[in-house]
Amino acid sequence: RGPDQSGVYESAAVSLGAVRLKIIDLHGGDQPLRCGGHVLVFNGEIYNFRELRRELESEGVSFRSQCDSEVVLEAFRRWDLDCLPRLRGMFAFAVWNERERRLVLARDRLGIKPLYLHRRGDDIHFGSELKAIWAHPRIESRIDLDGLNRFLSLNYIPGPYTMAAGIAKLPPGHWLEWRNGRARTGAYWQLRAAPREVPLETAKEELDSLLKESVREHLISDVPLGVWASGGLDSSTILHYASQAGAPRLKTFSVGFPGRSFDESAYFREAARHYGSDHHEYEMRAERDLPAIIEQMAYYSDEPSADAGAVPVWFLSRMCREQVTVALSGEGADELFGGYYTYLADRYARDLRLLPATLRRTGLGLLRFWPASDQKISLEYKAKRLLEGSLLGADDAHFFWNGTFSPPQRRELLGRAFRDTILPMPAVGGLSRYLMADQQYYLADDILYKCDRMSMAHSLEVRPPFLDHRIVEFAARLPERYKLRGSTLKFVLRELMRGSLPRSILTRRKEGFDIPAHEWFRGLLRPLLLDTVTERAVTGTGLLQWPVVDRILRDHQARRANYGYHLWGLLTLFLWMKRWAVQPPVQETAREAAELAAPL
Repeated sequence: RGPDQSGVYESAAVSLGAVRLKIIDLHGGDQPLRCGGHVLVFNGEIYNFRELRRELESEGVSFRSQCDSEVVLEAFRRWDLDCLPRLRGMFAFAVWNERERRLVLARDRLGIKPLYLHRRGDDIHFGSELKAIWAHPRIESRIDLDGLNRFLSLNYIPGPYTMAAGIAKLPPGHWLEWRNGRARTGAYWQLRAAPREVPLETAKEELDSLLKESVREHLISDVPLGVWASGGLDSSTILHYASQAGAPRLKTFSVGFPGRSFDESAYFREAARHYGSDHHEYEMRAERDLPAIIEQMAYYSDEPSADAGAVPVWFLSRMCREQVTVALSGEGADELFGGYYTYLADRYARDLRLLPATLRRTGLGLLRFWPASDQKISLEYKAKRLLEGSLLGADDAHFFWNGTFSPPQRRELLGRAFRDTILPMPAVGGLSRYLMADQQYYLADDILYKCDRMSMAHSLEVRPPFLDHRIVEFAARLPERYKLRGSTLKFVLRELMRGSLPRSILTRRKEGFDIPAHEWFRGLLRPLLLDTVTERAVTGTGLLQWPVVDRILRDHQARRANYGYHLWGLLTLFLWMKRWAVQPPVQETAREAAELAAPL
């Protein structure tokens, strides 16, 4: 997944290919790597590879390079599947044993790196990107109805589902073994919420120690490195620990929205001054070339990217890659420590449900007369969304806050193509239930997906130190009151950084990192939207109801409602279908349906 080296291994049974972005050992570690009848293709980074290398050398293993991928290969040869819990990092890899005709696929614990699978009969096809599988002439690009339903509900496709029929994602923390046409799979890591009592000062000390170690490991690189700095608590925390680790003057990178109420320029500039970083900014404006770039993004998005934050991440990655090859980011802290307003919305909706549903429906009807605002997320938008979500069950409402179409809206939009989108929920209650669900679904398949695809489009590696599995496990043990206390989000992290970060950063309001979709679909992006989401395109799917889509388009333009995020999802869906010539589903025979449903 990079421009620096490519290679192929072929035999009568297998074809393996790799394209590499060189980060560790620029002169060794070319892939595919071969040793003793084993062949490895690998994407990602192992942060404790030096520690593992010393252990393997003490057992008599000799190395030919300084690369972490060779450590993975030798660790697998020595410990087989038992090597997986020893690996600390972000990765997806395949190991092939020619003599045993055995393939093993594995993915990191949190799903930072992607891995797609397709099985038909005895054959297995896999790749870091969906387009690698679609390159095979026997595999058609068709929509999966389960994936489509989940996309329209959540704005992303939760694993193991994908938008492509017959193709699945290997779940995070899992391995799959294929041997002579037969496959089995299992988990080598599963997170469980187990809150226990611990003094706040003890929790802060442990988190401080974990962050120091994680950031120090994430700074290991043989190429230039920087930090994504939004001026928020999470990225500023990473900048703080990176500065403490004794790194040379750090480069920081930010995207601003000049003149907007949600512009974060003052905060990331203050953070850059505070730590004396070599700071670089990109000013995000309503640029003329933005529609063309959004069309270009459809190539790099394995599936429709309905998170509008993909746009500023694209520009941030493009600017960043001009100076560095690796960037550290603050992804993951919100899901671990309770950083989203959706957790407050869950609480407010619970209280609202004490009122009769008829009264809430009446209130929602009255709110329809409140004119739609051009603001990114206005008070009007939040009030309508909260009342609408209070009419759903608690679990459905939690996903609805960040999603788009409610179940009744989706049923109307899809007609006979409507499917249930029930997701298995963690067997815990309270705040932990939704934190764990967000870590399992939203983090892996929205936040990390968006970051990975947009950064790799520019051959930039982005590393999230918060997602060291030791920090993830630590967060799962914390009492809920250390995460959400009153209306204070990420309480323990905020307390840890008190006295280290500027007060303005500690007390500032959280802003979402995306575009003003409501406004831009009435202006800059209106031509692209209307040229893409057309009656012909919609009816051509045989899935979506054009009168419903047409009403959404008209209501948004007439400011009767704000459907900016709904429209972003529809736009990216149709751009993706057009780019990859994706066809509607077909009626398979019972045998074909069983084969297509057996990727895991």
